Amino acid sequence: MVGTGTRWVLRLWVVGVLLFLALPILTIIIFAFDSSTVQSWPPAGYTFHWFSVAFNDPQVRAALILSIKAGVAATIVSMVLGSFAAFGVHRFRFFGRESISLLLVLPLALPGIITGLALQSAFTFAGVQLSLVTIIIGHTTFCIVVVYNNALARLRRVSGSIHEASMDLGADGWQTFRFVTVPTMSTAFISAALLAFALSFDEVIVTVFTAGAQNTLPLWIFGAIRLGQQLPEVNAVVVFVLLFTIIPVTVAARLTGGGGLTRSTLRAGDDLAPPGTPAAEAQEEAERVPVGAEMPGL
Repeated sequence: MVGTGTRWVLRLWVVGVLLFLALPILTIIIFAFDSSTVQSWPPAGYTFHWFSVAFNDPQVRAALILSIKAGVAATIVSMVLGSFAAFGVHRFRFFGRESISLLLVLPLALPGIITGLALQSAFTFAGVQLSLVTIIIGHTTFCIVVVYNNALARLRRVSGSIHEASMDLGADGWQTFRFVTVPTMSTAFISAALLAFALSFDEVIVTVFTAGAQNTLPLWIFGAIRLGQQLPEVNAVVVFVLLFTIIPVTVAARLTGGGGLTRSTLRAGDDLAPPGTPAAEAQEEAERVPVGAEMPGL
Protein backbone atom coordinates (compact mmCIF):
# COMPACT_ATOMS: atom_id res chain seq x y z
CA MET A 1 0.00 0.00 0.00
CA VAL A 2 1.21 3.48 -0.84
CA GLY A 3 1.21 5.81 2.15
CA THR A 4 -0.54 9.18 2.31
CA GLY A 5 2.78 11.02 2.39
CA THR A 6 4.01 9.25 -0.73
CA ARG A 7 0.80 10.10 -2.61
CA TRP A 8 1.13 13.78 -1.74
CA VAL A 9 4.78 13.80 -2.79
CA LEU A 10 3.85 12.24 -6.13
CA ARG A 11 1.04 14.76 -6.64
CA LEU A 12 3.35 17.67 -5.90
CA TRP A 13 5.94 16.20 -8.24
CA VAL A 14 3.39 15.95 -11.07
CA VAL A 15 2.22 19.53 -10.46
CA GLY A 16 5.84 20.72 -10.48
CA VAL A 17 6.57 18.97 -13.78
CA LEU A 18 3.41 20.42 -15.38
CA LEU A 19 4.30 23.92 -14.18
CA PHE A 20 7.85 23.50 -15.48
CA LEU A 21 6.45 22.65 -18.92
CA ALA A 22 3.53 25.08 -19.01
CA LEU A 23 4.90 28.28 -17.42
CA PRO A 24 7.19 29.25 -20.34
CA ILE A 25 4.31 28.77 -22.79
CA LEU A 26 1.94 30.78 -20.60
CA THR A 27 4.55 33.54 -20.35
CA ILE A 28 4.75 33.83 -24.15
CA ILE A 29 0.95 33.94 -24.39
CA ILE A 30 0.75 36.73 -21.79
CA PHE A 31 3.46 38.80 -23.50
CA ALA A 32 1.65 38.41 -26.85
CA PHE A 33 -1.07 40.69 -25.40
CA ASP A 34 1.40 43.13 -23.82
CA SER A 35 0.88 46.69 -25.08
CA SER A 36 4.53 47.62 -24.52
CA THR A 37 7.30 46.99 -27.04
CA VAL A 38 9.67 46.12 -24.19
CA GLN A 39 8.97 42.92 -22.33
CA SER A 40 8.81 43.47 -18.58
CA TRP A 41 6.88 42.00 -15.69
CA PRO A 42 4.14 42.75 -14.99
CA PRO A 43 2.90 43.75 -18.47
CA ALA A 44 2.18 47.45 -18.90
CA GLY A 45 -1.21 46.74 -20.47
CA TYR A 46 -3.10 44.40 -22.71
CA THR A 47 -3.94 44.77 -26.40
CA PHE A 48 -4.67 42.79 -29.59
CA HIS A 49 -2.54 45.19 -31.63
CA TRP A 50 0.34 42.76 -32.22
CA PHE A 51 -1.97 40.13 -33.68
CA SER A 52 -3.14 42.70 -36.24
CA VAL A 53 0.47 43.61 -37.02
CA ALA A 54 1.39 39.95 -37.53
CA PHE A 55 -1.65 39.30 -39.73
CA ASN A 56 -0.85 42.26 -41.99
CA ASP A 57 2.86 41.45 -42.25
CA PRO A 58 3.49 40.10 -45.79
CA GLN A 59 6.53 38.13 -44.65
CA VAL A 60 4.51 36.35 -41.99
CA ARG A 61 1.74 35.50 -44.44
CA ALA A 62 4.21 34.22 -47.04
CA ALA A 63 5.93 32.10 -44.42
CA LEU A 64 2.58 30.75 -43.22
CA ILE A 65 1.52 29.76 -46.74
CA LEU A 66 4.86 28.05 -47.33
CA SER A 67 4.57 26.13 -44.05
CA ILE A 68 1.05 24.96 -44.91
CA LYS A 69 2.11 23.86 -48.40
CA ALA A 70 5.11 21.96 -47.05
CA GLY A 71 3.06 20.40 -44.23
CA VAL A 72 0.21 19.24 -46.46
CA ALA A 73 2.52 17.84 -49.15
CA ALA A 74 4.80 16.10 -46.62
CA THR A 75 1.73 14.62 -44.91
CA ILE A 76 0.33 13.24 -48.18
CA VAL A 77 3.65 11.70 -49.25
CA SER A 78 4.35 10.25 -45.82
CA MET A 79 0.82 8.82 -45.62
CA VAL A 80 1.31 6.92 -48.87
CA LEU A 81 4.84 5.67 -48.13
CA GLY A 82 4.30 5.03 -44.42
CA SER A 83 1.04 3.13 -44.93
CA PHE A 84 2.49 0.94 -47.68
CA ALA A 85 5.53 0.20 -45.54
CA ALA A 86 3.36 -0.69 -42.53
CA PHE A 87 1.17 -3.04 -44.59
CA GLY A 88 4.22 -4.69 -46.15
CA VAL A 89 6.01 -5.25 -42.84
CA HIS A 90 2.85 -6.50 -41.12
CA ARG A 91 1.50 -8.81 -43.83
CA PHE A 92 4.69 -10.43 -45.11
CA ARG A 93 7.63 -12.26 -43.57
CA PHE A 94 10.95 -11.76 -45.33
CA PHE A 95 14.66 -11.46 -44.65
CA GLY A 96 15.62 -8.06 -43.19
CA ARG A 97 12.10 -7.24 -42.02
CA GLU A 98 13.24 -5.89 -38.64
CA SER A 99 16.04 -3.93 -40.29
CA ILE A 100 13.49 -2.11 -42.43
CA SER A 101 11.57 -1.11 -39.32
CA LEU A 102 14.78 0.23 -37.79
CA LEU A 103 15.67 2.20 -40.91
CA LEU A 104 12.20 3.76 -41.05
CA VAL A 105 12.35 4.91 -37.43
CA LEU A 106 15.97 6.08 -37.62
CA PRO A 107 15.33 9.60 -39.06
CA LEU A 108 13.20 10.50 -36.04
CA ALA A 109 15.67 8.95 -33.58
CA LEU A 110 18.68 10.78 -35.03
CA PRO A 111 19.35 14.42 -34.10
CA GLY A 112 17.69 16.75 -36.58
CA ILE A 113 20.96 18.45 -37.43
CA ILE A 114 22.40 15.15 -38.70
CA THR A 115 19.36 14.49 -40.88
CA GLY A 116 19.37 18.04 -42.20
CA LEU A 117 23.09 18.05 -42.96
CA ALA A 118 22.86 14.67 -44.69
CA LEU A 119 19.97 15.86 -46.85
CA GLN A 120 21.73 19.09 -47.76
CA SER A 121 24.86 17.18 -48.76
CA ALA A 122 22.78 14.80 -50.88
CA PHE A 123 20.99 17.67 -52.62
CA THR A 124 24.26 19.49 -53.27
CA PHE A 125 25.91 16.36 -54.66
CA ALA A 126 22.90 15.69 -56.93
CA GLY A 127 22.77 19.31 -58.09
CA VAL A 128 19.24 19.85 -56.74
CA GLN A 129 18.41 23.45 -55.92
CA LEU A 130 16.92 24.02 -52.48
CA SER A 131 13.22 24.81 -52.81
CA LEU A 132 9.79 23.80 -51.57
CA VAL A 133 10.39 20.31 -52.97
CA THR A 134 13.51 19.82 -50.85
CA ILE A 135 11.62 21.04 -47.77
CA ILE A 136 8.90 18.47 -48.45
CA ILE A 137 11.48 15.70 -48.88
CA GLY A 138 13.18 16.69 -45.63
CA HIS A 139 9.93 16.77 -43.67
CA THR A 140 8.78 13.47 -45.15
CA THR A 141 11.83 11.70 -43.71
CA PHE A 142 10.50 12.09 -40.17
CA CYS A 143 6.75 12.38 -40.86
CA ILE A 144 6.81 8.92 -42.41
CA VAL A 145 7.85 7.53 -39.02
CA VAL A 146 4.66 8.81 -37.38
CA VAL A 147 2.47 7.32 -40.10
CA TYR A 148 4.34 4.02 -40.07
CA ASN A 149 4.13 3.62 -36.29
CA ASN A 150 0.41 4.50 -36.13
CA ALA A 151 -0.56 2.23 -39.01
CA LEU A 152 1.56 -0.69 -37.79
CA ALA A 153 0.23 -0.39 -34.24
CA ARG A 154 -3.36 -0.47 -35.49
CA LEU A 155 -2.68 -3.41 -37.82
CA ARG A 156 -1.27 -5.40 -34.91
CA ARG A 157 -4.42 -4.71 -32.86
CA VAL A 158 -6.89 -5.70 -35.57
CA SER A 159 -7.80 -9.37 -35.74
CA GLY A 160 -6.78 -10.94 -39.03
CA SER A 161 -9.87 -13.15 -38.98
CA ILE A 162 -12.12 -10.36 -40.26
CA HIS A 163 -10.07 -10.16 -43.48
CA GLU A 164 -10.21 -13.95 -43.83
CA ALA A 165 -13.96 -13.85 -43.25
CA SER A 166 -14.38 -11.16 -45.91
CA MET A 167 -12.53 -13.24 -48.49
CA ASP A 168 -14.42 -16.37 -47.46
CA LEU A 169 -17.68 -14.51 -48.18
CA GLY A 170 -16.52 -13.87 -51.75
CA ALA A 171 -14.96 -10.42 -51.50
CA ASP A 172 -11.87 -9.83 -53.60
CA GLY A 173 -8.80 -7.97 -52.41
CA TRP A 174 -10.07 -4.51 -53.36
CA GLN A 175 -13.47 -5.07 -51.71
CA THR A 176 -11.81 -6.34 -48.54
CA PHE A 177 -9.54 -3.28 -48.48
CA ARG A 178 -12.42 -0.87 -49.12
CA PHE A 179 -15.07 -2.29 -46.80
CA VAL A 180 -12.99 -3.92 -44.06
CA THR A 181 -9.44 -2.56 -43.93
CA VAL A 182 -10.19 1.13 -44.44
CA PRO A 183 -12.96 1.33 -41.77
CA THR A 184 -10.77 -0.42 -39.21
CA MET A 185 -7.76 1.79 -40.05
CA SER A 186 -9.57 5.11 -40.53
CA THR A 187 -8.89 6.64 -37.10
CA ALA A 188 -5.25 5.54 -37.24
CA PHE A 189 -4.84 7.17 -40.65
CA ILE A 190 -6.50 10.41 -39.54
CA SER A 191 -4.47 10.67 -36.33
CA ALA A 192 -1.25 9.89 -38.21
CA ALA A 193 -2.01 12.60 -40.78
CA LEU A 194 -2.75 15.18 -38.09
CA LEU A 195 0.42 14.34 -36.16
CA ALA A 196 2.53 14.39 -39.33
CA PHE A 197 1.18 17.80 -40.31
CA ALA A 198 1.78 19.22 -36.82
CA LEU A 199 5.31 17.80 -36.81
CA SER A 200 6.05 19.29 -40.23
CA PHE A 201 4.46 22.66 -39.48
CA ASP A 202 6.76 23.52 -36.57
CA GLU A 203 9.97 21.86 -37.78
CA VAL A 204 13.06 24.11 -37.63
CA ILE A 205 16.36 22.22 -37.76
CA VAL A 206 15.82 20.10 -40.87
CA THR A 207 14.16 23.06 -42.59
CA VAL A 208 17.23 25.24 -42.03
CA PHE A 209 19.29 22.85 -44.18
CA THR A 210 16.66 22.25 -46.87
CA ALA A 211 14.86 25.60 -47.32
CA GLY A 212 17.60 27.67 -48.91
CA ALA A 213 16.52 31.33 -49.10
CA GLN A 214 12.88 30.56 -48.25
CA ASN A 215 11.32 31.04 -44.84
CA THR A 216 8.72 28.83 -43.24
CA LEU A 217 6.88 30.26 -40.24
CA PRO A 218 9.23 28.65 -37.66
CA LEU A 219 12.24 29.97 -39.60
CA TRP A 220 10.72 33.45 -39.64
CA ILE A 221 10.26 33.26 -35.86
CA PHE A 222 13.84 32.07 -35.42
CA GLY A 223 15.21 34.93 -37.53
CA ALA A 224 13.04 37.58 -35.84
CA ILE A 225 14.14 36.44 -32.38
CA ARG A 226 17.80 36.76 -33.35
CA LEU A 227 17.25 40.36 -34.51
CA GLY A 228 15.30 41.15 -31.34
CA GLN A 229 13.34 44.04 -32.90
CA GLN A 230 10.00 42.29 -33.44
CA LEU A 231 9.53 40.41 -30.18
CA PRO A 232 5.89 41.50 -29.58
CA GLU A 233 4.95 40.41 -33.11
CA VAL A 234 6.90 37.18 -32.66
CA ASN A 235 4.94 36.41 -29.49
CA ALA A 236 1.67 36.87 -31.37
CA VAL A 237 2.84 34.55 -34.16
CA VAL A 238 3.99 31.98 -31.60
CA VAL A 239 0.50 31.92 -30.06
CA PHE A 240 -0.94 31.18 -33.50
CA VAL A 241 1.62 28.40 -34.06
CA LEU A 242 0.75 26.89 -30.67
CA LEU A 243 -2.93 26.77 -31.59
CA PHE A 244 -2.18 25.44 -35.05
CA THR A 245 -0.08 22.66 -33.51
CA ILE A 246 -2.02 21.79 -30.36
CA ILE A 247 -5.39 21.37 -32.09
CA PRO A 248 -4.36 18.55 -34.50
CA VAL A 249 -2.29 16.87 -31.79
CA THR A 250 -5.26 16.91 -29.40
CA VAL A 251 -7.61 15.53 -32.04
CA ALA A 252 -5.08 12.84 -32.96
CA ALA A 253 -4.67 11.86 -29.31
CA ARG A 254 -8.44 11.46 -28.89
CA LEU A 255 -8.70 9.41 -32.06
CA THR A 256 -5.80 7.18 -31.07
CA GLY A 257 -7.30 6.72 -27.63
CA GLY A 258 -10.34 5.21 -29.28
CA GLY A 259 -8.35 2.11 -30.14
CA GLY A 260 -8.64 -0.28 -33.04
CA LEU A 261 -11.18 -2.87 -33.97
CA THR A 262 -11.11 -5.83 -31.60
CA ARG A 263 -13.33 -8.80 -30.91
CA SER A 264 -14.66 -7.14 -27.76
CA THR A 265 -15.68 -3.98 -29.65
CA LEU A 266 -17.44 -6.10 -32.25
CA ARG A 267 -19.47 -7.78 -29.53
CA ALA A 268 -20.28 -4.37 -28.09
CA GLY A 269 -21.95 -3.41 -31.36
CA ASP A 270 -19.23 -1.28 -32.96
CA ASP A 271 -20.77 0.49 -35.98
CA LEU A 272 -17.65 0.78 -38.08
CA ALA A 273 -19.49 -0.95 -40.94
CA PRO A 274 -23.08 -0.24 -41.96
CA PRO A 275 -25.44 -3.24 -41.83
CA GLY A 276 -25.79 -5.15 -45.06
CA THR A 277 -22.33 -4.25 -46.38
CA PRO A 278 -19.51 -6.76 -46.94
CA ALA A 279 -17.75 -5.29 -43.90
CA ALA A 280 -20.72 -6.02 -41.65
CA GLU A 281 -20.95 -9.58 -42.93
CA ALA A 282 -17.20 -9.99 -42.39
CA GLN A 283 -17.54 -8.76 -38.82
CA GLU A 284 -20.37 -11.21 -38.14
CA GLU A 285 -18.35 -14.04 -39.67
CA ALA A 286 -15.32 -13.06 -37.59
CA GLU A 287 -17.43 -13.42 -34.46
CA ARG A 288 -18.03 -17.07 -35.29
CA VAL A 289 -14.44 -17.91 -36.25
CA PRO A 290 -11.73 -18.12 -33.56
CA VAL A 291 -8.68 -15.99 -34.16
CA GLY A 292 -6.02 -17.99 -36.01
CA ALA A 293 -8.44 -20.73 -37.08
CA GLU A 294 -8.36 -21.86 -40.68
CA MET A 295 -11.27 -20.52 -42.70
CA PRO A 296 -13.32 -23.16 -44.52
CA GLY A 297 -12.99 -23.06 -48.27
CA LEU A 298 -9.55 -21.40 -48.25
